[in-house]
Amino acid sequence: MFTGIIQSTGTVGVVTAKGGDVEIRVDAPHFNLAEIHIGDSIACSGCCLTVTKIGGQSFFADVSHESLAVTTLQSWRLGSEINLEPALRAGDALGGHYVSGHVDTIGSVSALQEEGRSLRVHFEIPRALGRYVARKGSICIDGVSLTVNGVSDQVATTVFDVNLIPHTRAQTILRNYQVGTQVNVEVDMMARYLERMSANSRVE
Repeated sequence: MFTGIIQSTGTVGVVTAKGGDVEIRVDAPHFNLAEIHIGDSIACSGCCLTVTKIGGQSFFADVSHESLAVTTLQSWRLGSEINLEPALRAGDALGGHYVSGHVDTIGSVSALQEEGRSLRVHFEIPRALGRYVARKGSICIDGVSLTVNGVSDQVATTVFDVNLIPHTRAQTILRNYQVGTQVNVEVDMMARYLERMSANSRVE
């Protein structure tokens, strides 16, 4: 479990193909690896990965075929910059919202608009997931907990927008976004549970 509050960024150092999936090495000189152990989870741009090895200022993780199919990990290459967050520990501050690290879909940046010192970013996701996105609700983009400003359903997609404050732009890879950039999207898990509970109550 995570909160969507990024600790630091890292870069992909090595991508090694292994029988249909891959092993990656993440170089993380500004990430606190002193408290990380083999088997711990780290959210890498929103994807929950298990640490398999640690060496110096780097850690290794295996990426399954499923993860490669449904996340932006499929496009990670040497030097790709990623957001990093350690798993939530008992007693830690919950500064964002509950994030599982299980990506729902790949979205894309559809528009960028400067607003004062903030940047308004518009995203598109498949319309089937649009029902989980609500104005003033939470959304996780590349591992970052963000608040939805507005949302509208189109023919095949749902478009929503968020504001990035200067701190978020400075501390995360979101500063690199351009129109067309693909991103990992995880909807608020509470919305999924509410939908499931509502469906069960109708059946009964």
